[in-house]
Amino acid sequence: MNIDSIITLVAFGVYLIFMICIGMYFMGKNRTTSEYFLGGRKLGSWVTSMSAQASDMSGWLLMGLPGAAYLSGISAGWIAIGLAIGTYLNWLLVAKPLRQYTKVADDAITLPQFFKNRFKDESGMISVIAAIFILVFFLFYTASGFVSCAKLFSSVFGMPYLVSLLIGAVVVISYTFAGGFFAVCWTDFFQGLLMFFCVIAVPSIAIGSLGGPADFFAQVDSFNPNFLNLFVDGATNTPYTAIGIISLIAWGLGYFGQPHILIRFMGIESPKAIKKSRRIATVWVLISLTAAVLIGVSGRMFLGDGLLVTAGNEETIYINMVTRIFPVFIAGIFLSAILAAIMSTADSQLLVTASAITEDFYHNKIRPNASAKELMWVSRGCVMVVALIAVLIATNQNSTVLGLVEYAWAGFGSAFGPLVLCSLFWRRANKYGAYAGIIVGGLVDLFWAQMSGGIFELYEIVPGFVCGLLAIIIVSLATPAPSKEITDKFDSYRTCEE
Repeated sequence: MNIDSIITLVAFGVYLIFMICIGMYFMGKNRTTSEYFLGGRKLGSWVTSMSAQASDMSGWLLMGLPGAAYLSGISAGWIAIGLAIGTYLNWLLVAKPLRQYTKVADDAITLPQFFKNRFKDESGMISVIAAIFILVFFLFYTASGFVSCAKLFSSVFGMPYLVSLLIGAVVVISYTFAGGFFAVCWTDFFQGLLMFFCVIAVPSIAIGSLGGPADFFAQVDSFNPNFLNLFVDGATNTPYTAIGIISLIAWGLGYFGQPHILIRFMGIESPKAIKKSRRIATVWVLISLTAAVLIGVSGRMFLGDGLLVTAGNEETIYINMVTRIFPVFIAGIFLSAILAAIMSTADSQLLVTASAITEDFYHNKIRPNASAKELMWVSRGCVMVVALIAVLIATNQNSTVLGLVEYAWAGFGSAFGPLVLCSLFWRRANKYGAYAGIIVGGLVDLFWAQMSGGIFELYEIVPGFVCGLLAIIIVSLATPAPSKEITDKFDSYRTCEE
């Protein structure tokens, strides 16, 4: 390993030790599963907003999205548009009602538990079914983070892919295992700040080195005018179809069903703090997504076509630009932003999956009388097991970050999105409709993803979400109305203020 690699590794090491120290700090502060999984509902506005957005974006913000823009130009921004709209609507429509209702619904600490309590499902099967979907989809989502990490270490240090994969997994597991929700949210807060700074700085410096905005856009136009056309794929120079545009914007639908984001709404200290959090999150996501697209487009001008030689290598565009622009130690700090993006999502996913297995399966069905201490250690064991399975999935070196995220994002949006909205806003929804919504939405999404050609080119979240919503409505109306106890609680949750 040469001196440059050693200096970069030192920068990485400083960052990683800081993250692990946060986990160790919070280890002794978790005495119950409520504190381990939800932090006792004590998050402030800044930590909630930054944590939600950092856990949302994952490694695809600095790898997947810039890679797509490197190939296709600003038309990759359709995803960003959909995500920006989805982020705002999620904070506006879901955050406060979900915080209030989960508190009223027997203080639910997981999304499946909220479904169970909301519909008074004494059998507890709705939480078990939801936990199964969480396990399946989060395995792929977490694997995407580990793939990002492996590509990072492989590109920077020339390490073997599998060694790089294991290093990233060990660090994420360490502080998630130790510190739980508080550690995850506070690490996400610092990681969100780092990501925000780096994602803005890299394209700004690159565009400046190309002569400034006017010269930069002139160079892009000279290279390929379609790179600046939102309606044309710059990689193939073909116009987007209506199905193509709808599929990209439809990413925004996924927000209503993402457990690792929704859990932040449940953990905020007061519903009154949500308005401030929404403003912070909206500004963060608008600027970050725009800058991520500019990284890809400026990188095509800055580095040329060299990354097109190997399929999937376009996702290393940020890495290549950072190593070209900055001195070695500073480059190490900027490359740590990728670790920040990866960890801020992977840790959240591990924690949510562990909570689903522990609370909604183990505690619900296997050991109802388990002690708090037993549940804590089962939770930590689940973090380990889920991470190991995700690592096995990530050993496929041909996986793309965006591809894995796309699959899991649609799965959650289809299975849980319609039910979250109906749970919060439709008084007549009942447990039978809830069962139907999760199962139909999730299965339609899985089926659609395996098909291709014609209408099946439509992103699977659209048919999955629509079919899940219809299933809830039709089955709820065709079966007995919810009891007075359920409807009274629905009527009361909107007035819950703290």
